[in-house]
Amino acid sequence: MAGKRTILVGTVGHGVMRSEDDGETWGNTPITQGIHSDCLIRSMAQEPKRPEVIFAGSDKGLHRTDDGGKTWQLLDTPLNGSMIWELAIDPVDPNIMYAGTGTPSTPGIFRSTDRGKTWEQRPMQIAESCPAVGVPRFTGIAVDPTDHRNVWAGIEVDGVRRSTDGGDTWTAVPGALNNLDSHDIIVTDGSPKKVISVGNDDLFTSTDDGETWDPVGAKEKFQWPGDRVFPRGIALKPGDPDTIFLGIGSAPTADNGAVVRSQDGGKTWDRMPLPVEPNSYVHTVVVQPEDPSLVLAGTRYGYLYRSDDGGDTWSKLKRELGVISTIAWLPN
Repeated sequence: MAGKRTILVGTVGHGVMRSEDDGETWGNTPITQGIHSDCLIRSMAQEPKRPEVIFAGSDKGLHRTDDGGKTWQLLDTPLNGSMIWELAIDPVDPNIMYAGTGTPSTPGIFRSTDRGKTWEQRPMQIAESCPAVGVPRFTGIAVDPTDHRNVWAGIEVDGVRRSTDGGDTWTAVPGALNNLDSHDIIVTDGSPKKVISVGNDDLFTSTDDGETWDPVGAKEKFQWPGDRVFPRGIALKPGDPDTIFLGIGSAPTADNGAVVRSQDGGKTWDRMPLPVEPNSYVHTVVVQPEDPSLVLAGTRYGYLYRSDDGGDTWSKLKRELGVISTIAWLPN
């Protein structure tokens, strides 16, 4: 097993929960350390070469830590007072960052070109209201690792947007995607490159930068029981674009879930052997960049699972953490 790491879990109502010993013991950030009591954390993003530098999006705006989550600072930006649902750091140029806001605040896309010091809102047409969620919110922002001028954003429930000029302008993806309820989006650097959009009942893949899309056929591919499969968070294994992890369940309020893995770019999928049945759909999955054999998966309602062998076997952490939105971890 790899050495112990620090795990940060962004929660809805308990701020950032933090463990310095791989999840054996936990504490949350005191209000004296930059995050207000009962904070709603929706997103986190780590600098790729400095993993101790982490940004967190909350109901107050944008927070930053330079010490792996021990202390935080609420940055003074145009995002103050907005609910930040998604954050992304450009893997090619980490000076460039993106933030997506949404319900209950006004949805919008923002960009920074100086590592989060200053921000500007970029023009994007977004619906004022959508079915099921009311005010829409961003659920995924992905920067193309082969051409970082291509940026993708998923909105719940208002479809997918694409920028071809590094976020200056944005256009709606053509209707061939066939699902406006976007849950996440990623871009692989394999051959061929793939854009994978996670809908509320299927995955859609494109190998031509969004001109055409093919449904995966999630219910059949995942061999999932019941009338519906509900995909949510998706993650790639660093250095291996053919290995994809996905959290699923039966519905937003169902009491079951699973992690599925593909090792052939999404053609076939296997259900991972979780030791305890999830108590809800699996909301988020992350792969540790410095050691891709380490994978964490969190259910919406607080279960946290860990794999040390790339997903072949899993353990459940003892502590349960409320409503999980996002996970980050880094070496001590």
